[in-house]
Amino acid sequence: MKTILIPLATGFEEIEAVSLIDILRRAKINVIIASLNDLEVTGANNIIIKADIYIHTITSDKIDMILLPGGWDGTNILAENNLIQDLIKEMNKKNKTIGAICAAPFALDTAGVLKGKFTCYPSVQNAISNKNYINNLKVVEDNNIITSQGPATAICMGLYIVKKFAGIDIYNQIKSGILAEFC
Repeated sequence: MKTILIPLATGFEEIEAVSLIDILRRAKINVIIASLNDLEVTGANNIIIKADIYIHTITSDKIDMILLPGGWDGTNILAENNLIQDLIKEMNKKNKTIGAICAAPFALDTAGVLKGKFTCYPSVQNAISNKNYINNLKVVEDNNIITSQGPATAICMGLYIVKKFAGIDIYNQIKSGILAEFC
């Protein structure tokens, strides 16, 4: 079974985090929600999510993917946190999958791993040094990096990851079951 880490920092985008967690868990992918400080993390819209663990207990050997939800405040914290930045760099060195949605590709850029094509929330592209921005796709994969645009594309990103890690049959089953024909 694949294991995906979703780190949450205060100000994360709740729709993205919850949609990704839900879709991935429907596919029986092991999702670990990690917190930087307190196990209860408050999102951008004051919704509190309880993390499973603290980030300092995770190493790249324990996970197959790190997946960052957006939200500017949460993204900035992830971009400034040494544990997260080091984990992203380590995952990249091992060619493990790294994902980011909405504003979170900024944290990948800060780590120096966002080298190829990517997408993000449209205004965030201006804060990212990489100029290989793609604006017409909901999800972009380039090498080991998967990015997506924002809250409305979170389900599509989750399904994309399901297809990659759980296969086309599980992907089709979940896509059909949640009426996600738009992905």
